[in-house]
Amino acid sequence: MTRTLPEEAQDDLQSRGYSRRDMARLATVFGVGAMAASVGRPAWASGGVPDPAPTAKTRIGANECWTGPLMPGRVAAQMMVEHGNRYSPKDERGDFIKAVMAVEGVPYDHVAPWPGSSDPLSRAVVSYCSPTRGLVTADPTFELAGRTAEWVGAPVKRVPLTRDFRHDVKAMLAADPNAGLYYICTPNNPTGTITPLEDIEWLIAHKPEGSMVLVDEAYTHFAGVPVASSFAVKYKDVIVMRTFSKIFGMAGLRMGFIMTQPANIAKMMRYDGGMQSGALPLPSLACATASLTAATLIAQRKAEMEAARGYTLDHLKKRGLTVVPTNANMIMIDWKTKPAKDVQAAFRTQSVEIGRSWPIWPTVSRITVGSMEDMQNFAIALDKVWTA
Repeated sequence: MTRTLPEEAQDDLQSRGYSRRDMARLATVFGVGAMAASVGRPAWASGGVPDPAPTAKTRIGANECWTGPLMPGRVAAQMMVEHGNRYSPKDERGDFIKAVMAVEGVPYDHVAPWPGSSDPLSRAVVSYCSPTRGLVTADPTFELAGRTAEWVGAPVKRVPLTRDFRHDVKAMLAADPNAGLYYICTPNNPTGTITPLEDIEWLIAHKPEGSMVLVDEAYTHFAGVPVASSFAVKYKDVIVMRTFSKIFGMAGLRMGFIMTQPANIAKMMRYDGGMQSGALPLPSLACATASLTAATLIAQRKAEMEAARGYTLDHLKKRGLTVVPTNANMIMIDWKTKPAKDVQAAFRTQSVEIGRSWPIWPTVSRITVGSMEDMQNFAIALDKVWTA
C-alpha cells in the first residue's frame, strides 16, 4: 500500500486549517510516497541541480566552504565505512547527540540530528504555520522558509532589515501579531550580519502564545558571537538550528541538527515516523561527531576565512565599491547602477562563479569568501570586468 502522511499528522494539520485536499501538497515537503509524486517537485526544491555550475574555476557563489571536512571528521568517516553493513554498529546517533551536549550545554532529549538543515527548516514551517497562522521572515534572508510556506498555502510576511542590517524584530511582530513561526537567521544569509540575542529574546517574550521562534545559526562558527543554544532549554517555543555545510566543509555529506524542547522534536518527527532524523548515513554522522569538538581546528579555519575576507574587503575598498558590513563568510557588494545578474554573467566569462542577488536588492551580489587563492582570482576577475 502506498505510504501517506500518518493519521496523527493529518489530524493535526486538519485541526490547524488544512483540508484533506492539501495533504498531497504537504506530503511533498517530506517526499512521502505517491502523494508527493502525483503533485510533483515543489517549486523551491533544487532537484539536484548544482548551484553554481561545477565547471567554474573559482566557485564562490553558494556559501560552501573552500575545503573539505576537518581532519578528525575525515578519519572518522573513513573508519565508519567498513562498518557500513550495520544500520547502527554501536550508538553513533547517541554519540553525536552527546557531542552536541558537550559543546552546547543542552540536555540529551533536546537534540535531534537531520540530513542538513533544509529538512528541519521546512518541517518547522509545516509544523507551526497554517492557512490562518503564517510565517514572518526578514528581507533579504535565506528564502527556504518563505518558499515552503507559500508552497503549503501559509501566509508570508517579509520585513526589511534595519538600517544596520539586523532583523527588525518589532516590525516582524507588527507585520503579523498572530504568526505561527518567526524565522531569524543570524548571521543572516545573505548579509552576514548579526541579530543580537537580546533582540531575539524580546521577540520570544512578546510573540503570541503557541507560535515558535526559529533561530537559524548556520554561519555562527564564522562569526564567533554568543549563540542561542540556551534559549532552546529556557523557552518552550524556540528552535535553534545548525548545519555542518558551512565551516565544517560537509555540504555534500548533509548533516545538521536542531535544539529544542522534546515535545517540539516529536511534533516535527510525526510526518515520517522519525526516519529522516533516525536513519542518517553513518559516515556523515561520524564525521560530524568528530568535527564538532575540534575547537582548535574550527578556530584555525575561521582565521583563514577572516584573512581571505580582509584581503577581499581591502581590494573592494580600493575599487570604491560599497559593501554590507559582515560577520560571516559572505560579502554583499552593491554595483549601484548595474543589475547583479549582469555582473554575475560578466564574472562567469572569467570562470569565476559569484552568488546571486535578492529581489529587494537587485543591484547587490552575494560573494562567498573562499580560500585566499579563490579571493585573489576574484580580485583579478573584478579588475577585468568592473570598469565603473
